[in-house]
Amino acid sequence: MALFNKEPEKNPKIQPAKPQVTPLQSVAPAATPHEEAPLKPSVASAPAPSPEGRAYLDKGCKINGKLYFEGPVKIDGQVDGQIDANDSVFIGESAVVTAQIKAASVAVAGKVSGDIVATKRVEIRPSAKVLGNLTAPVLVVHEGAVFEGHCVMQAEHSAREEHKITLFPKEERLANSGGQKPA
Repeated sequence: MALFNKEPEKNPKIQPAKPQVTPLQSVAPAATPHEEAPLKPSVASAPAPSPEGRAYLDKGCKINGKLYFEGPVKIDGQVDGQIDANDSVFIGESAVVTAQIKAASVAVAGKVSGDIVATKRVEIRPSAKVLGNLTAPVLVVHEGAVFEGHCVMQAEHSAREEHKITLFPKEERLANSGGQKPA
C-alpha cells in the first residue's frame, strides 16, 4: 500500500460514494439495487423523515431467539422464539413464525404457532393460520382464516386487575353474613 510513497498505487480500491441526505432532500426509490437513487429537493413544507425506522425481515431470513422492536415491523421470513414489539407487527403471507408474540397490534397473513398478546388489536387475515391462544381487546378474524386456540378479549393488564381476589378471615365472614358459628 502506498501510504507514504508519492507514486500512485497500481490497483487502488475504489469505494463507492454514498449520497448524504439532508433534511431538505429526500431519496427517490431506486429502479434497481445496483443504481444510486438521484437526490431530489423536497418541498420546504414537507415534514422531515421520521427518525423511527420500519423493520423488515424478508423471505430468506431465518431467525432463532428473542426479537425486540421499538417501531413497526413486517416479517416475511421464518422466526423461532419470541417477538416483543412496542408498535405493530405484521406477519406476511410467506412467513412461518413459531414464537410468542407481544405487541400493541398484530396482523397475521401467514402461519403463526404460539400465543399472541396485543394491547390494542389482533387481526387474522384470510390466508392466515394461527395455532395458539390470543389475548386482545379487539379481535378481527376474516373469512377463510384458520384459528385454533382460546381467545380472551381484554388487555393483559386489565385481565389481571379484574381477577383480584380478596380473602377475609373466617370470623369476619360469619359476622357479615349474620350467621352463627356452627357447633
